Amino acid sequence: MMKNIYLIGIGGIGMSAIARFYNHFGYNVSGYDRTKSQLTAELESEGIRIHYEDCPSLVPEDTENTLVIYTPAIPDTLKEIQLVHKKGYRIIKRSRALGEIATDKKCLAVSGTHGKTTTSTLLAHILTASGKGCNAFLGGISKNYDTNLLLSREDTLVAEADEFDRSFLQLFPDIAVVTAMDADHLDIYGDVSHVREAFVAFGMQVKKALIVKKGLETYFNAASARVYTYSYDDSTADFHAADIELRTGGYLSFSIVTPMGVIPDCTVGVPGWVNVENAVAATASATIFGVPAEEIRKALKSFCGVKRRFDIHINTERCTYVDDYAHHPAELAAAISSIRNIFPGRKITGVFQPHLYTRTRDFKDEFAASLSLLDEVILLPIYPAREQAIEGVSSETILEKITCPRKKICQKDELISEISSRDIEILCTFGAGDIDRLCPQIENALKERFSC
Repeated sequence: MMKNIYLIGIGGIGMSAIARFYNHFGYNVSGYDRTKSQLTAELESEGIRIHYEDCPSLVPEDTENTLVIYTPAIPDTLKEIQLVHKKGYRIIKRSRALGEIATDKKCLAVSGTHGKTTTSTLLAHILTASGKGCNAFLGGISKNYDTNLLLSREDTLVAEADEFDRSFLQLFPDIAVVTAMDADHLDIYGDVSHVREAFVAFGMQVKKALIVKKGLETYFNAASARVYTYSYDDSTADFHAADIELRTGGYLSFSIVTPMGVIPDCTVGVPGWVNVENAVAATASATIFGVPAEEIRKALKSFCGVKRRFDIHINTERCTYVDDYAHHPAELAAAISSIRNIFPGRKITGVFQPHLYTRTRDFKDEFAASLSLLDEVILLPIYPAREQAIEGVSSETILEKITCPRKKICQKDELISEISSRDIEILCTFGAGDIDRLCPQIENALKERFSC
């Protein structure tokens, strides 16, 4: 019986949820991360010990009773990872830990190269608000519950199924959603065909119902689970929105058409057409799982969203500020399209921090095309995360291909003054790196300037 849980890379969004899970059940939880963050501060306040230097002597010495969980983003050169391998600890990846937790539960999983965090969080909220209850491991911080981990006495588990490093192949869900299968993580997969092969393999592991974005169903002809399709507004999909009307502030009213009947008069508590599409996917999973239509309608309306997913910080007639985690060209295009739909005719200034040298290299043309949908573009330097720099790859690689006339590269420490010097109508910040640490300063600067 393991007594100690030690997490290498504990500050990651998925790792922190697992740390919280084991801490809740009385294990001695500790870990390492490279940098302090709001999330690591919260873990420490919950009684979890964390250190921020690569120090093998701080790894629990009891090899027999310590489980080491690590994220594949951790480099092999880390002294702590070398120590635990050398001394014979039981070592598993984060994905394996989640798979083991899910083994004896009814698992509802949400996968996809984008859209999975909001959809899984919305599904978890539907189950929780309806009284069915669930445990949930989420890839973002739910604004309804201010956490990325929900706990329940029920044996239902909602899991965000991550395709990075083929992590989702550790899950064997009862019901699963596939939101998208775009090219991404090509440093791992090589090309889009291998990305799709991994999703198909995941779909083959689903036991009862597989819900896929309309257009993807042909990839899953051999699945043993029943395959359903969903869409924002394609009436040929099994689940789709209809009677869509734009309301004040970008909120939409709509009906959800399902094979079991129509759920009329729906709204989502966060604006944007992308959130209606996410709501349709979450509704499909919840409906198949047995949540009544009226409970789904109420939960959609009370959903507050996810931090850094279409996260509106300021919304006045003079100035609007939206922050979003978008770090893939398709995500950027969807977010910008939603903002245009909500605020027609207003100038949109976007700040984008590219995430990873490989992703920038592989999708430079697609990033440029998505960012060209903006009126003004400010690029920050690439956030490298786990990678070393690649010669000839920089934010300039994207900038030179962007077609909108007002574009520039800005250093992080100059961003606040750059924003303050501009005539801002709508400001959006995008990226999966550390751009979120600037959000409070940006918000304060805009509020001070526009007296929000």
